[in-house]
Amino acid sequence: MAIIVIPFSASLHAPLASSPSLLRIAKLAAATCARCYSSGGTAVQLQQQQRRQQEERKQLRSPDLVALEYADLNLPHKLSEELGNVRVRQHVNPLSSSFSMPAQAPNWDEVLEDPTLPLMVDIGSGSGRFLMWLAKTNPSRNYLGLEIRQKLSKRAECWVKELALKNIHFLYANATVSFRHIISTYPGPLMLVSILCPDPHFKKKHHKRRVLQKPLVDSILDTLAPGGKVFIQSDVFEVAVDMRNLFDGRCDLLQHVDSIDPTIPCDVHGWLL
Repeated sequence: MAIIVIPFSASLHAPLASSPSLLRIAKLAAATCARCYSSGGTAVQLQQQQRRQQEERKQLRSPDLVALEYADLNLPHKLSEELGNVRVRQHVNPLSSSFSMPAQAPNWDEVLEDPTLPLMVDIGSGSGRFLMWLAKTNPSRNYLGLEIRQKLSKRAECWVKELALKNIHFLYANATVSFRHIISTYPGPLMLVSILCPDPHFKKKHHKRRVLQKPLVDSILDTLAPGGKVFIQSDVFEVAVDMRNLFDGRCDLLQHVDSIDPTIPCDVHGWLL
C-alpha cells in the first residue's frame, strides 16, 4: 500500500491536460478545494502563498480554473424544488449526536452498473464535481463520495442522474462512524481513498473535530486492498502534516509513493511536487 501526500494547493503550476494521471488528479483537486486560509504554515510558506495569490489575481482565480475544468460536465444550475437553493454550513461538528448513527450501506447493484470494479472513495466529497469528473473520464472504476452535509450529497446525486453516470454514487454519511461498515459490504476491491482539503478546525480545542483521526485511519487500512493507495491533500500545511503523521504511524502497512515509484516527483521530505 502507498500513501500519497501533498501540501497546500500548490499543485496548479503545470497545465492539467499535460500532466500524468496521478498529478492531474492532484492539480484538479487542488483547484477544487483551494481556499487559501491565512493560518497555518511557516513564514516562508505563507510568503509563497501570498505570491501565488498575487499571480492568480493577474491570471485566473481558483473558481475560474475550476469552472473551466468542469465545463464539460454541463451541470444544471437549477435543481428540483425539493432541494431548492443549496446553501450549507461550511463548518460541521462531526462529534455532534446528530451524526453519531452509522449510515446504511447502499444496495450496490442498484446504485452502480458493475459493483465489482475497483473503487475510489472520496471522504468529504463536497459538491462532488471532482469525483464526477473522474467518473466521467474513467469508466473502468467506481467512485463513492461520502459527505457529512446532507444537502450537498443530495445535490450531487441529482447531478449524477442528470449526467446518467453509472459508476458513481454519493452518500450522506459521517465517515468516522460509517466508513468501515459501508466499505465492508462493497463487492469489489477498495483501491484508492482520498481526503482533500478537509475542514482545518484551526482552534486547538477543535482539533478533535478534524475528520482524520486514528479510528478512521484504522478503518481505511483495514478495508484497503493490497496495492491500494491513500491520497491526502490540504491547503493548510499544519493539517497536511497532521494527516501525514497519522498515516506514518502505520508504516507497517504503508509506504510513501516516491519510495515505490521513483518517477513520481517528490521533494526531499516526500511531498508530491
